[in-house]
Amino acid sequence: MEGLKRNIVIMDFSGIYQEEQFYEGEQISWIDLSDISGTNCYCDGDAQAQILERMEKYPVSGIYFMDSGNYHYMSRIGAGRVKEPFNLLVFDNHTDMQLPAFGGLLSCGGWIASALEEVEKLQEVWLIGPDEEAYGQVEEPFKGRVHFLSRERLAEARSHMAKKKGSEEELIRSLEIPVNIPLYVSIDKDVLCPEEAATTWSQGDMTLEEMLKVLLALCSHFEKENGKILQVDICGECDPDKSMESPKNDHANKELLWFWKKWF
Repeated sequence: MEGLKRNIVIMDFSGIYQEEQFYEGEQISWIDLSDISGTNCYCDGDAQAQILERMEKYPVSGIYFMDSGNYHYMSRIGAGRVKEPFNLLVFDNHTDMQLPAFGGLLSCGGWIASALEEVEKLQEVWLIGPDEEAYGQVEEPFKGRVHFLSRERLAEARSHMAKKKGSEEELIRSLEIPVNIPLYVSIDKDVLCPEEAATTWSQGDMTLEEMLKVLLALCSHFEKENGKILQVDICGECDPDKSMESPKNDHANKELLWFWKKWF
């Protein structure tokens, strides 16, 4: 499998990563963004320009930790830096396809819709985690380019994954993600159950073990087919005033970082 190098970048908006240790002993780049106004949940044009300026010296390829789900719009900013055709795979408990009521603002709840509308190199999106009801509320123009693996379908697959070896590989093959163009992977830990992570948004029921099994099957599939994973980003921290919940996120981040480092 080609692509991702071990560039580990921490994007610090809220200060929450100072309560965690998963990156200790690693060679990391730390981007302090805490002084930029207009970034919490929504990101205005001035803030976007400042963020892009601070990211300029860092490569597109890498493992990016992006703070809480309030800043998941950073995946849209990251996608906009890609210079070649690519697909997007997202783990999230929400569709993130609700365009903001005010024009000109990028939002954590609408960044996928923004990417589909504005990122020329983005081809299609695979979205894992939201429930069927949420998918039903997605606007029709977007549905044609979004492949959806709902929480309900994942629940059906859960028993197979627990009992039958190779079920994760079957699940990945069923998604039919092309391997002939690079894949950008975005993970919001709110897709995990509350026992596994503590986030700023409502959470799903996936376990960390299940997520890692699906990621393993994905990477194995891409490796077999000589595919390329371009970038991985991870968000879903808790609010700084709930830092007593950080140990769960710290553990999840450590496992995810270890997984991606192992593959790349």
